[in-house]
Amino acid sequence: MNTRITDTIMYAGVDDKTIDLFESQYEVPNGISYNSYVILDEKITVMDTVDRRATDEWLANIEKILDGKEPSYLVISHLEPDHAANIARFAEKYPNSKLVGNAKTFSMLPQFFDMDFSDRSITVKEGDELNTGAHTLSFYMAPMVHWPEVMVTYDKTDKVLFSADGFGKFGALDTDEKWDCEARRYYFNIVGKYGAQVQTLLKKAAGLDIQIICPLHGPILTENLGHYIGKYDIWSKYEPENKGITVAYASIHGNTANAAKKFAEILKEQGEETVSLFDLSRDDMAEAVEDAFRYDGIVFASATYDAGLFPCMESYLEHLKAKGYRNRIAAVMENGSWAPTAGKQMRTALEGMKDITVIDKTVTIKSVMKDSDIEDMREMASELRKALNR
Repeated sequence: MNTRITDTIMYAGVDDKTIDLFESQYEVPNGISYNSYVILDEKITVMDTVDRRATDEWLANIEKILDGKEPSYLVISHLEPDHAANIARFAEKYPNSKLVGNAKTFSMLPQFFDMDFSDRSITVKEGDELNTGAHTLSFYMAPMVHWPEVMVTYDKTDKVLFSADGFGKFGALDTDEKWDCEARRYYFNIVGKYGAQVQTLLKKAAGLDIQIICPLHGPILTENLGHYIGKYDIWSKYEPENKGITVAYASIHGNTANAAKKFAEILKEQGEETVSLFDLSRDDMAEAVEDAFRYDGIVFASATYDAGLFPCMESYLEHLKAKGYRNRIAAVMENGSWAPTAGKQMRTALEGMKDITVIDKTVTIKSVMKDSDIEDMREMASELRKALNR
């Protein structure tokens, strides 16, 4: 991308297109960007480092931007290793620079590095400012968005919010794709549990005149900022973003899969415009989590396995609970050849989540879907759509 964001703010980050799994669990077919920025001023400020996978390229970018000058500050927004892995390398290369972080930052820093930073640390708290010459940086704490030490930085001069992991997305910067989908998958799988904390941060941001958002992953946002902020407001309130029904199934030999696919067809026949179907054994779990949060209705269909749930369904329910899943209408469908118990166990799991309404009707299939099961599905589809006010 163009290295210049404003006349004095430069991009120094790196695209990683060779990574297979982000955080060792999320598929990133279009890679990921590790964003870092440099504010050129009387006292030059570097905003965050990058993952160790990108160390050499990042240091070269910094050196090129500095053009022989020395940085005065490194602002540490977030200590997660994909952003903070090169703090020690930076400190060694630029021994006169100071590290700027909050009290939690510096209490956690020794967990990652043996280097003593005590005589080079500037501790900031909520609302503190740092003047670098023409620029004034204000710091706002954002604990648990999504680590306890996270803070964001607002540049009063250029009206730029350095938003840490907020407003980030999967995908390298040269990826040609809409922001919403991969930002949504990123948000719910990484930040999703901490909706209340995101709401607190949004309230702080509402008092700032923000013209540009610079996240630690994904593109720099320069236009239509209300769209992105609006999405974060919806997501962090756990409100459905769109009308639609996610059908997620866990099938051993294909019989539960056939039933789930038939149920999806029935929903469409009854007028449901959007039905999102997931094979939990094969499809990306993060995508299935994303769509569960995106739509207002969901159907869980699972085979009974060892008197319990088929493992991928059990995992899916655990993922949803861990990310704070709530405020949805659900239905369950079970399969079992001699003692189907999956329906009861899915209901029990959903009872452990907040404000999940499970409709009364359950479809129980004995091994292979029959005509009578299809009639039951039609009844359950009608009941589900009625509960969704369709």
